[in-house]
Amino acid sequence: MKRSVWIVWIALAAIWFGTLGDRALVRPDEGRYAEIPREMVARGDWLTPRLNDIKYFEKPALQYWATAAGYEIFGQSEWTARLWPAITGFLGILLAGWTGYRLWGPREGMLAAGILASSLLYLVMGHVITLDMGLAFFLQLAWTGFIFAQQENHQTSRRWMWMAWAALALAVLSKGLVALVLTGATLTGYSLLNRDLSPWRRLAPLSGMLIFLAIAAPWFIAVSLANPEFPHFFFIHEHFERFLTSVHRRNQPDWYFIFIYALGALPWTLLLLHALVKSWGRRIAGAFNPERFLLVWIIVTFAFFSVSSSKLPPYILPIFPALALLGARHLPALSRRAWLVHLALLALVALPALILAPGLTRLVDKDYSLPMLQGLAAWLTLAAALSLAGIILAAFAVRKGRNVSAVVLLALSGFLCSTAILQGHDHLNPFNSARALAAQVKDRLQPGLPFYSVLYYEQTLPFYIQRTLTLVEYRDEMDFGLRQEPNKWIPTVAEFEARWRQDPAAYAIMTIGVFENFIRAGLPMREIGRDRRYVIAEKPAAASPAALPAAPKPAPPQPAAP
Repeated sequence: MKRSVWIVWIALAAIWFGTLGDRALVRPDEGRYAEIPREMVARGDWLTPRLNDIKYFEKPALQYWATAAGYEIFGQSEWTARLWPAITGFLGILLAGWTGYRLWGPREGMLAAGILASSLLYLVMGHVITLDMGLAFFLQLAWTGFIFAQQENHQTSRRWMWMAWAALALAVLSKGLVALVLTGATLTGYSLLNRDLSPWRRLAPLSGMLIFLAIAAPWFIAVSLANPEFPHFFFIHEHFERFLTSVHRRNQPDWYFIFIYALGALPWTLLLLHALVKSWGRRIAGAFNPERFLLVWIIVTFAFFSVSSSKLPPYILPIFPALALLGARHLPALSRRAWLVHLALLALVALPALILAPGLTRLVDKDYSLPMLQGLAAWLTLAAALSLAGIILAAFAVRKGRNVSAVVLLALSGFLCSTAILQGHDHLNPFNSARALAAQVKDRLQPGLPFYSVLYYEQTLPFYIQRTLTLVEYRDEMDFGLRQEPNKWIPTVAEFEARWRQDPAAYAIMTIGVFENFIRAGLPMREIGRDRRYVIAEKPAAASPAALPAAPKPAPPQPAAP
């Protein structure tokens, strides 16, 4: 048994980490969060985050440091850029398995790990570069320490709480003060709903706060001293204004995360809702109730982001480890009817997907070519087939009363299905990544020459060409940084045109339509690379005023013929 468990974990790790470098970076997040650490390494400045050489204070620095350290050790590649989300995601699976084992037994530990590893949103975010997986893992580590602190003697309890405080500090360094809000609201909500104030007596507040500040405070202090504009932007704009207003244009309806959960929790969507109901009904009088605490964590996190004016799909990622634990606790005991209803509904999703996936090739247009859609369709067909096979096998297991086997089969098929979806998505990279475009031009780019980005910023290009760009009439998320260093951009296209004519040699990236407009207007530029969205152009040396021969002097007037 132990050997088979080790084989499963090794296979999971091989697939989890082995696929990280298979896909091109996707705009915008992957390009942004791969580039900021690259610039840290290139500049040797690990204090002040910069994007495209412009101060970028939207998020703390922990993941930037981890990725930059990876670049120094393993070199700069897509694999290394995705390593931190992959490591924290995999550690979250291990932690869920270990927590389930300590709380309820080896069966629950195994099932919790399987459910989490196969949940669509969790798996995808473990292979995509955002800051959300790091936040989710450290929050999971914090509430794990808190739960175990309630169940041990005084001295051991303090050690668990110290771990929780340290994890909370790392969560703040991962994505900011939201970590404090979620944990504080959950503790308060649990105490009120369960009428249990005992957890407050085990918080180790003084020693815990010292640990928290020792880990979290130094960078915030240092970056504020070096950049006095940082505190207001980070703490006010990026927290209160982001939550209370639609300044980031990420406003979605209140039910948005219901849809994200329904899709992201596949293949467990309805089964985990059953587990939530069961968790609420289990109460242990006079004792700390881990299940209720996890349930409150899920409700608080889901509600907090639902009322926020800024919504993105990964925001609810921190609920998934708790969902996996509650699922492991209750799914084996669900009735045959509940299982079969859920599996039937899953089949109603998987079967149409299997039938319709090949039809994606009919969506060919200017953005998506036939080979791109054929590659995507093939992987999605495989994903749907794997899902349907898992559903059928799980249904047979349920009919024989083997609910644990059903969970394992559904987890295996869900994991392979989600992995196939990720692999298939890479066939769209000619449209959503600049990797192929960069490969066309990288060898002919001369260092030190200006490189302009006109009316847009292609997030993935700087990583692939290993250099920053000069923005032209484009600010967006770099607006704050440009207000601090206004000399690092060109405010108008007219000014760009004048500078382009004066440059001895230069490069520029722009959309295809903008390039065609420049050509019609007679701006001297020559295409050196193109993908389905952008053109990279160079300034022909012969077109530079400095390279043009001097105009001949007019001949002296000749005397009139007699």
